[in-house]
Amino acid sequence: MAYALRRFFFSSLSLWAAVAVFGVYFVTHLHNYLSFGIDLVGGMYITLDVHMEKVLDMELSDRVIALLKTLPSQSCSGTHHAEDFVPREQGLAQKNYRVVFNNEEIATIVANCSDIRDHRLNVVKEGATLLFSLPATEVNRLTREAVVSNIQVLRSRIDQFGVGEVTIAAHGDHQIIVELPQVQDVQRAKNIIGKAALLEIKPVLAEGMTSEAITGRFKDGLPDGIEIIASRARPHAPYLLVPRRADLTGKLLKTARANPRGGEFQTEPVVELVFTSAGGDKLYQMTSQGPRPRLAIIVDGVAVTDADVKKPPLEGTMIYLTGAFTIESAQELAQLLKSGAFAAPVSFAEDRTIGPTLGAESVYRGLMACLVGVALLGVFSIFFYRFAGFLAFIVLLFNLLCILYAMWLLGATLTLPGIAGMVLTLGMAIDSSVLIYERIREELRHGMPLSAAVQAGFSGALTVILDANITTFLAAVVLYYIGVGPIQGFAVTMMVGILSTLLTGYVLLKSLFLYSIEGLGMRTISI
Repeated sequence: MAYALRRFFFSSLSLWAAVAVFGVYFVTHLHNYLSFGIDLVGGMYITLDVHMEKVLDMELSDRVIALLKTLPSQSCSGTHHAEDFVPREQGLAQKNYRVVFNNEEIATIVANCSDIRDHRLNVVKEGATLLFSLPATEVNRLTREAVVSNIQVLRSRIDQFGVGEVTIAAHGDHQIIVELPQVQDVQRAKNIIGKAALLEIKPVLAEGMTSEAITGRFKDGLPDGIEIIASRARPHAPYLLVPRRADLTGKLLKTARANPRGGEFQTEPVVELVFTSAGGDKLYQMTSQGPRPRLAIIVDGVAVTDADVKKPPLEGTMIYLTGAFTIESAQELAQLLKSGAFAAPVSFAEDRTIGPTLGAESVYRGLMACLVGVALLGVFSIFFYRFAGFLAFIVLLFNLLCILYAMWLLGATLTLPGIAGMVLTLGMAIDSSVLIYERIREELRHGMPLSAAVQAGFSGALTVILDANITTFLAAVVLYYIGVGPIQGFAVTMMVGILSTLLTGYVLLKSLFLYSIEGLGMRTISI
């Protein structure tokens, strides 16, 4: 029986010994296995504001225009003719869409039309004028969807440009947090993140040297539905007059690629845009209107190129962007367009750069705090519990090793708050050992044999240990789900540390005790 026990404990401890041997290599090559946060290795911390004004205006405009196209339906036309429902005037006006009909009777009929509910619109009637707006529930839903969509676009962009493993998360209702560790080119990273990359293709209605020159052509100012944009395509015409709405946008873009040798009849780098079949149909329609229609290729509200189309493309799926591109700028623009445009524009609310020197200092101080904490816990446990304290210290080192193993397997990022969570977890691990040892002391004072006292000590303290650790684990789960960035790093380390404490503090420590008693034949252990 004693021989079988010795073999069992020897095989169990051999497994832990193998873990320790690999642990030495793992710790010395930790940078190859673990990802470090920007507070440890340096990088950028960015907060983006998501601006919903233009998105909500476009959504409201689309819904009202779609509603007006359905008029008159049987539910709201009555005995009136279709031409009675044609608005005399319409357009956006201070977060409302204003529609003016010829008389108040028609406005009343439209305001009571059931189709308004189908389009999820609020309406206020003022004589012959109807003011349409989006309900608050729709505004909140569109905002949430825009933030989620922007996060997906950011992930796609950053993955393609290879700026490292990043943290991207929503913060509040209108903000996004981005953490970029080990960024070498800060300005390039900001360009990648900050550009909306909204592609629009519109017909050019007029051009001019100044916006005032274009506006002066209209007696009563610019009519509704058109706007003036800047252009960098032609030096003699830096401003263009185009429609406000674009029928062909990046949503219909199939792919974009940089061509360093240029396209047809081109020698400089260009960006090739390939559209879907639906986009190709729209492109054909736009280029087949008039003898030589002129199109402006607009990215983020600025015309990067424009061209007179001599003949409509038969396939209608590809066009070229020219504009004094370098190979690098052409590739960057192609990648941005391919990753998709933001659902809503963003701006930088905050950006902080942490240098590698500060990161290295954080690593040094964090590791020193961890090592000093472990050393003090070791001195405490050995001073008060002698040999049993030495065993607790060995278990403590395995606990730290298991935490690092688990973070590697989970792909978690180690941050400075994560190191703080590790130190706190180690203190809790010693607390568990203290509970067990005090229970063993109590059983020994009652005259119980050492082996039975150890069994009783571990069994009796288990309930208290589980209760304390489960409570802390649940608190860490809450922190993880409501926190962002460093708070989540702290919570992950806490959760992993608690599970590791239960594994090493109960299984390994008990195995060491029983091996000392049954395997090595020790009759007394100083506790």
